[in-house]
Amino acid sequence: MSKDPAVRRLVRRETHSSRAVPSIVAASILLVACLWLTLEFILWLLKDQPLLASPAQLFRWLMELPRTTIPLGMTGAGAGLVLLGLVLLGLALGKGRKRRRAFGSDRAAVVVDDEVLAAALSGKVRLAAGLSPGQATTTVSARSVLVRVRPTSGHPLVGEDIRAVADSELASYGLGRKVKTNVQILHEGAVGQ
Repeated sequence: MSKDPAVRRLVRRETHSSRAVPSIVAASILLVACLWLTLEFILWLLKDQPLLASPAQLFRWLMELPRTTIPLGMTGAGAGLVLLGLVLLGLALGKGRKRRRAFGSDRAAVVVDDEVLAAALSGKVRLAAGLSPGQATTTVSARSVLVRVRPTSGHPLVGEDIRAVADSELASYGLGRKVKTNVQILHEGAVGQ
């Protein structure tokens, strides 16, 4: 990968999802609540009619809430708030990685979807093993690659040879993160070629 900070920033932007939308939504809700409470407080100081409830009415409602609400309702509301807090915490602290990878390049930021990487690996394995289309499929996950090969009947395949082809192809991409290659040769062969 390039050592240029601008290229590294571009790659990070393309491989990680933004947290802007959840942040804006949470901030907007808090801003509206704070503005409403401020307006209610100002109206209360001016001895005017409240929009929804005066601060004194809100305080009284909060004090009477445990007495006037059934325990199951309070438990449900508490569980809902805990769940909302966990979701927001997960959004804030989660990795937020997209299913994309950066390829090694000194000149440009090269980012490829995992599906494209899987298709390229399947094609390379298929050509190296002399298989027909559809006999080699690849699944790419965060830290591993699984290559499933369905051999042609009567033509056995060696798993280590296929792993070597996949490993050399992955090495040629210059991925920033090392991935483990797994090969699974299916027992049922394909008829003819």
